[in-house]
Amino acid sequence: MALLAIFLALLFFYSLGSRRLERTVLTAPILFTTAGVLFHIVSPEWRARESSLELFLWIAQVGLVLLLFTDACRTDLQAMKDIRNFPARLLSVGMLLTILLGAIAALATFPKLTLWEAGILAAILAPTDAGLGQIIVNSPRVPVRIRQALNVEAGLNDGLSVPFMLFFMALAEAGGTWHRTELARFIGEQLGLGAFIGIAIGTGGGFLLCYACDKRWIARPFEQLAVVTLPLICLFASEAVHASMFIAAFVAGLAIQIRFKRAGKHSVEFVEDWGQLLNLSVFFLFGLLVARQWTHLNLSCFVYAVLSLTIVRMLPVAIALIGTHLNWATVLFMGWFGPRGLASIVLGLVYLGQELHHPGAAIIRFAVMATVFLSIFAHGLSAQPGIKLYAAKIKSLDAGAENRIVSKQNTMNNRDVGGHERVSQ
Repeated sequence: MALLAIFLALLFFYSLGSRRLERTVLTAPILFTTAGVLFHIVSPEWRARESSLELFLWIAQVGLVLLLFTDACRTDLQAMKDIRNFPARLLSVGMLLTILLGAIAALATFPKLTLWEAGILAAILAPTDAGLGQIIVNSPRVPVRIRQALNVEAGLNDGLSVPFMLFFMALAEAGGTWHRTELARFIGEQLGLGAFIGIAIGTGGGFLLCYACDKRWIARPFEQLAVVTLPLICLFASEAVHASMFIAAFVAGLAIQIRFKRAGKHSVEFVEDWGQLLNLSVFFLFGLLVARQWTHLNLSCFVYAVLSLTIVRMLPVAIALIGTHLNWATVLFMGWFGPRGLASIVLGLVYLGQELHHPGAAIIRFAVMATVFLSIFAHGLSAQPGIKLYAAKIKSLDAGAENRIVSKQNTMNNRDVGGHERVSQ
């Protein structure tokens, strides 16, 4: 109870100055993670019970599901028609290369890991965090198509990472062999059923909400409550059939817009507020757990963290965007702002919750903690300066391109005039 009281007090005082803090580099995840670290320093005698891990996992899962649903509701489906090529590249070529490079970097950094354990670590750290990336997604200084592409990527790559992680876990348990029919069934359950559940709940819920609003059957407060139930229904329905709750929640957020257009506006505010509350509680608990395990986070863990946030993320993004004709500043911006946060925490907890007792389980746990911890601060502190620098750079690049076009056009006009004068003479 003392821990909950401290978190609620922290949340209250943060709320009082939240508007001013949003203008600084001190993001909410940074402050709440730091608060968790400080709590352990002040109360080192605090110990988590056996049930704490399950509670932590449940809070993290619910928070991520609500966040993914909210982000999907705010995704402009019309804009996605223009940017569909970007997310497809990032989620296919980019993600596969990220997992591959992540596994290679893990084997090079941690020689004691097996191939499949390296794959588990790479899959856990492959997804980007929609929560840590909200500053980018909400910034009007970043072009819409770039914001939407990063938002769609963050919304889907955590759900897509789950099959890879569970696949590598199964191979590690089976000694590296798995029958093809079992693999096909597994992928179908995780991806196919997850998308189906999301479409069914999103379209069905959106239709019923739209009908009830048109008939004026629903009171305004209950309109918001009805919306908040949909991602939670996705969570329980996905668990019942062993599908990906994260894919289901994001797809439901997209599908609800087909009939219920207001989902991305006023009705989603309630979902977003409660999702933010859960997410901040996860970062607070994460900071506390990092402080408890700090002595185990050696240099190798932070070397891998740096590799994961730079080469392992940025090189696949650059390769995936080849042929899109994006300028170098945009490619660099999209490559850097792929933060690791809530999704990796959830996947790491899912892995630990399986209690498989892999030889490299401790290495995986500490590497994930180091990477997420570094990402919270590195991406949080660089978000506002990065947006400012990127906006100035693309403005100068666009101005330079316009000047080159105008100069070329003037040259062609002069030639035309000169030619005409010679003809006249």
